[in-house]
Amino acid sequence: MIDDEKIIEMFFDRSEQGIRELDMKYGKICHNLSFNIVNNRQDAEECVNDAYLGAWNTIPPAHPNPLLSYIVKIVRNVSLKNYWTKKAAKRNGHYTIALEEIEGCIADQKTVEDAIEVREFARVLEKFLDTLTLENRVIFMRRYWFADSYKDIAELMGLSEKNISVRLTRIREKLKQYLKEREVFI
Repeated sequence: MIDDEKIIEMFFDRSEQGIRELDMKYGKICHNLSFNIVNNRQDAEECVNDAYLGAWNTIPPAHPNPLLSYIVKIVRNVSLKNYWTKKAAKRNGHYTIALEEIEGCIADQKTVEDAIEVREFARVLEKFLDTLTLENRVIFMRRYWFADSYKDIAELMGLSEKNISVRLTRIREKLKQYLKEREVFI
């Protein structure tokens, strides 16, 4: 498999082969992430294609390192935009449920001041994640960043769905306490 630097070089050379190589290397991860958010294969395919176009338009001048994090962030943002556009007022997937689980811990971003607070919250959240064991950090990120289902996380971690559910409940409680101790208002 081709390395990330070679793929980025292809983007800089404006070779469409770069997109094909990117898809061969990270396509499955991108499609799974998008599907976990939009809960529709066709929409997920569109989101991933839009993300590839976004990468094409931003590389150059960007020289992402690591490439996987860069493309996953684009896929996630495009998928979230699609999700919120199509959500309408229905609970249409497990991503909505994942958001509802954690919404008690985070503030709604509506103003410039809120945007600044969100950045500060991200910094505090990173510090909180550092307090978790590696296993619990992976579980938290798989649920709330990658929007994996309890079943998918359980299979990945070699644990039961119930164990994942209990751990996530405890992690959310720890997060609430952590935020309260640091006077991060929610």
